[in-house]
Amino acid sequence: MTGSIKIETTREVADALAAGRPVVALESTIITHGMPWPGNRDMALEVEATIRAEGAVPATIAVLEGQLHVGLDEAAITGLAQAKNVMKLSRADFAFALAEGRTGATTVAATMMAAKLAGISVFATGGIGGVHQGAELSFDISADLDELARTAVIVVSAGAKAILDIPKTLEALESRGVPVVAYGQDQMPAFWSRDSGLPAPLRLDDAAAIARFEIARRACGGHGGMLIANPVPARDEIPADQMRKHIATALDSAKARGIEGKQVTPFLLGEILTLTNGASLKTNIALVLNNARLAARIATALASAAK
Repeated sequence: MTGSIKIETTREVADALAAGRPVVALESTIITHGMPWPGNRDMALEVEATIRAEGAVPATIAVLEGQLHVGLDEAAITGLAQAKNVMKLSRADFAFALAEGRTGATTVAATMMAAKLAGISVFATGGIGGVHQGAELSFDISADLDELARTAVIVVSAGAKAILDIPKTLEALESRGVPVVAYGQDQMPAFWSRDSGLPAPLRLDDAAAIARFEIARRACGGHGGMLIANPVPARDEIPADQMRKHIATALDSAKARGIEGKQVTPFLLGEILTLTNGASLKTNIALVLNNARLAARIATALASAAK
């Protein structure tokens, strides 16, 4: 038996896609696994409002009781923000949730899959997954990297999450042929911090230039996605030297408690929230809003170029 996935959309998203207007995809794990109620709902609604203020349409993506939704209204976002036992969906279990009628929040990889199915080219997130510390022993490497290699969606993030092995993550992206572009600076950002200490492979300084690059990639028969590394605003960053100490402490705690697999990232983020006395969450919200703003501008530039 074969068939296509039925996609449920809001009227706002459906009308924008039909008219070729700019749309920005948003993940939902940041709602269900990123922060507590009611801050998670408030953050999600603020991100959507930021995208609308830039002239684009937000499309928050989730699987609700086995139905893929590309675009959620306020009531659905509120319900998801309070839901319990929500699956954290990546490529391996995305179809499982659809087949089994489960509710699941999409990670970077699953959001890219859904965005591509819906015809959305730009996706805003906080930070991508990548190669974890100690991956040479654990083989813990996020599916986000392979998704970037195979799925033609522009991902706007504040780089890879700083809890990861960023040099190995950049090597893995290079090996997969994924363009990594720092926005407005020569250094790779490191999520909460503007400068990871590593040079960026590429640099572009405005949304129109990113759109031109993407159009050239398509003309060359390019496949796969592109990572835009957008540094957190200077007023909101936590300096990298401070974060390195907190990350080392959190990693030691995870190892001592035997935390593994999908539980590693949420555990580390929770530990760092405590270690920074809540500052990491404020920075996280600031960088997500900053990424949403840039993603909307890129989506607008792409839509204008297509006319």
